Amino acid sequence: MSAMADKTWFGQPRGLTILFLTNMWELFSYYGMRTLLVYYMTKELLFAQEKSSFIYGTYTAMAYFTPILGGAIADRWLGKRNAVVIGGSVMALGHFMMTFEPLFYIALATIALGNGLFLPSLPSQINDLYHADDPRRGRAYNVYYVGLNIGGFMAPLICGTLGEVYGWHYGFGAAGIGMFVGLIVYVLGRDYLPPENRTRVARTPSAAGERASDQSRIWLLLLGVGLAATIFRGAYEQIGNTLPLWTDIGVDRAWGGMVIPMTWFQALNPLLVISMTPLLLLHWRRRADAGRETSPARKMAIGAIIVALAYLLLAALDHFAGGERVGWPWLLAFFVILTLGELYILPTGLGLFARLAPPRLGATTVAAWFFAIFTGSLLAGAVGALWSRTSHAGFFVLLSGLALSAACVLWMLDRPIRNVESARRSLSVETNASADAGGPLEEVRS
Repeated sequence: MSAMADKTWFGQPRGLTILFLTNMWELFSYYGMRTLLVYYMTKELLFAQEKSSFIYGTYTAMAYFTPILGGAIADRWLGKRNAVVIGGSVMALGHFMMTFEPLFYIALATIALGNGLFLPSLPSQINDLYHADDPRRGRAYNVYYVGLNIGGFMAPLICGTLGEVYGWHYGFGAAGIGMFVGLIVYVLGRDYLPPENRTRVARTPSAAGERASDQSRIWLLLLGVGLAATIFRGAYEQIGNTLPLWTDIGVDRAWGGMVIPMTWFQALNPLLVISMTPLLLLHWRRRADAGRETSPARKMAIGAIIVALAYLLLAALDHFAGGERVGWPWLLAFFVILTLGELYILPTGLGLFARLAPPRLGATTVAAWFFAIFTGSLLAGAVGALWSRTSHAGFFVLLSGLALSAACVLWMLDRPIRNVESARRSLSVETNASADAGGPLEEVRS
């Protein structure tokens, strides 16, 4: 791995760029199809709104549920590389099937099944690009997160425009092409990716001890982080649920003689992720160089607190507006604060799950992170149902409370997680030293 890690692009292992671009095109295909899905069902297939909403909700939920099974299959039988290629190929097939109306339901199921293999197997390879003590490893997931948002930003502009202007099937076909491009990038860049061949590593008492006793503790810690992520997403996911409703009735969108479309504000989040991430990474690097790097769980807690402040801003705006609309720059300020908090918590959480993964269970552990997204999305739906039952200011205070609750859980988990990561780093150093000294070896799958 050392030779691979020494070959860098933009200061990071070249494999990170390959994974970055692969996931960017996968997200382009996923969000491109999802952008058109409800419109296609209601306008082309003439489904009732209730039926369309049920199909949409079921599909998006299954897209985050199937990775639980797919991660286990990748770890036990296929391997991560094969799982990415097979899963991506199945997803591309599903997107192309969407261009044929009679295959609609089969196409949705095909995409969800392919996503189950693809989604956990790709980011779980990031951790294998770095040594345990590499300071770049924690920031790598923020770089990777930018790729997700570039794909999410391009999808509505390209697939959405093709679907609305030239025909739905052109938009679905473009999504399939995007997935195919991602697969090509992944296959051509395989030489820069972590190997999955059998390698010789040292067998030490510490390694045996971790396999026997510490894994249960690690799973309990990950369960706690997953619970915090679920609570957090109950608040965070309102940016696509109830926030657009408030934008419609509570925000003055007039600017320069025109009315800003509501959907433009939805594009702010990915744009801000792309523009703010380099500055945030520079800030974190300077802190690390000064010996003041923030631990992952504390960093996530800070992010949840920042998101809580963003919702408190909306609560104050709605309360003091007295029924009047607030200016759209306030909504822009909300998205800046919210995105800053998001960058602290979500990429860090993904990286934490990957780093704490037990041996040979990387894809399964990352799949557990996506399961937290699944449960958090369900919670967000239940919380969003309270929108019409309370004042808008009170609702935003509730969201702030949810985010603060997640921050409290993460803060309590900080010390145990730091202890586990410290033990992992010590184990890695001991293992490498034993291997260099010609200690007892055993064969394991890397």
